[in-house]
Amino acid sequence: MLVEDLVHFCAPARLIMGTGARARLPALLQRLGYRRGLVVTDKFFTSATPWVDELVTAARALGVTLTVYDGGAPDPTTTLCDAATATLRAAPETAGIDHVIALGGGSNIDLAKALCLTLPAGAPIRSFIGRIDSATPVLPLVAMPTTAGTGSEATPGAILVDPDNATKIAVMDNRLRPAIALIDPEFTFTCPPRVAADAGIDALTHAIESYVTTDAAAFDLGDDPDPGYSGRTALTMLFARESIRLCAEHLRPSHAATDPAAMREARIGMSHASLYAAMSYGSAGLNAVHGIAYAVAGLTHLSHGTTNAVMLPYVLDALRDVRRDELLTIARLFGIDDADADVAMARLPVVLRDLIGALGVPVTLEACGIREADLDTLTRDALAVTRLAKAFPVPDVAQRYARIVRSAWSGELSFDEGRAHPPLDVQAA
Repeated sequence: MLVEDLVHFCAPARLIMGTGARARLPALLQRLGYRRGLVVTDKFFTSATPWVDELVTAARALGVTLTVYDGGAPDPTTTLCDAATATLRAAPETAGIDHVIALGGGSNIDLAKALCLTLPAGAPIRSFIGRIDSATPVLPLVAMPTTAGTGSEATPGAILVDPDNATKIAVMDNRLRPAIALIDPEFTFTCPPRVAADAGIDALTHAIESYVTTDAAAFDLGDDPDPGYSGRTALTMLFARESIRLCAEHLRPSHAATDPAAMREARIGMSHASLYAAMSYGSAGLNAVHGIAYAVAGLTHLSHGTTNAVMLPYVLDALRDVRRDELLTIARLFGIDDADADVAMARLPVVLRDLIGALGVPVTLEACGIREADLDTLTRDALAVTRLAKAFPVPDVAQRYARIVRSAWSGELSFDEGRAHPPLDVQAA
C-alpha cells in the first residue's frame, strides 16, 4: 500500500458488464427518466449490424425516443465535431435531447463525449480545451464500447485531431465520464483479429503504464480540485494488476484462437482486462508510452494501438532503476520465472516485444517508417505533451525520452542473448 496517497478516484456512475448486457439498457434509460437521446455511431454499425435498430426499437417501446447520428469516423477531428454539432442542432428531431449514447470503438466514444459539450450551446469544441467552467452544461453519456482496448467508457477525456496541425487535442472533465458504462463482450466477438490485437495491446499498455506511473503523493495536481488524473494509488494498482494478468492469459488467443469457444473466452477476458485497465489509468493517468506514441502517430498516421505497442517495451526497459518491484511483478504475471530478478526484469521487454510482433505489429520505429533523421524532432514533439512527460517517474525525463526513442528505432533492449545488462546508470542517461 502507498501510505502517502491522496486518493482521488473517479469512475462511471453506473457500470454494467456481461454478455448480452445491452438488452438491459432501454429499461434503465426509462428508469433514469431519459426521454430523448442521440445515438452516436458510424455507418458500419447502422448498415452491417442489427444493434442500432434493436436499441432504437426497444427504447421506443418504453417511451424513449432515440435519434441516430452515424457520421462517426476513425480519429475524429475537431472539424467533424463542429460540423456534426451544427447539423444536429439544426435538426428538429434532436431538439430537447437529454442524453447521448455512444456505440463503437474509442473514436465514436470520443466524438460522443465532445458532442455532450458542444450540443447544449453550439460552441466549437476548441473552446473547451483546458479547464471547463463549472457552469458549462454537459449532457449525460452512455458508452457502449465495441472493442476491448481504449477504455474510453471509464475515462474523463475526449481525444480529437486538430486538422490544422495534425496533432491530437484532449478535452478533459470528470463530467465527461459516462453516466452509464455498458460493456457487452458480445460486441467484440465479430471483431477482425487485427482489430482485436490492436485494441488488446492498447489495454495492456494502459494497465502497465498506469501501474508504473507517478505516485499520487508526487503527482502535480496544480490548483485543480477535481483532477481527471491524479497519479497511481493502491486502488488503481489493484485494477492494473488484474488487467495485466488477464492480458497475459487472453491477449494472444483473442487474436489467434481458431476454436470458437476459445475465441469467445478470450474476447470476454479481454473485455474485462480493458475495463480494469481503464479503471486504473482513468484516475492514475499515463506517461511516456502515450506521450511518445502521440508523436509517432503524428509522423506515421498509424493506429493508436500500434504506436503504443511499438513504444511499450523500450519505455519499460528505461524504468528498471525506478520501478524494480513493479517490473518484476509484471514479469512474473507473464510467466518469466528466472530466479535472478535482474534477469527477469530485463527479459520482460523482450517478451513483450515478441508478443507484439506475434500480433502482427511493428516492433521498431524504423519498421513504422520513421527515418533516423526524424528522431530528434520526434523526441521534441513527445516532450511537448507536457501532461504526460511530467508524469514519467524518472529524474531526467528529456534524456530518457531521447534514449528511449533511439532504442525504439534501432530495436535495442538491455537483454542481449539471455544476459541482463547492469542496472541503468542514470547519470549516463
